[in-house]
Amino acid sequence: MKAVFIIYGQSLTEPVEHLLDKLQIRGFTRWTETHGRGSESGEPHYGTHAWPSKNASTLAVVSDDEAKRLLNGLRRLNEQADEQGLNAFVWSIEDKL
Repeated sequence: MKAVFIIYGQSLTEPVEHLLDKLQIRGFTRWTETHGRGSESGEPHYGTHAWPSKNASTLAVVSDDEAKRLLNGLRRLNEQADEQGLNAFVWSIEDKL
């Protein structure tokens, strides 16, 4: 099993949710307001007067195959909306209740 942590500009919330639906990934947790900045490029997303944009984050724990399909879909989405900012990280899950 894998945990896929997705961070994206809030404007990508619906496309990310649509991708999860399309891949039939039902279980996830979303944080609707996530602040931060990318490590390589991009503007800060702090939700302040100077930096008003915000990110959202989603965490989904899925099978290894679902993680591969999700990452492929996220890559395609990022190519279509490169300026919005989207990143994903994958961790191995050792156990689950």
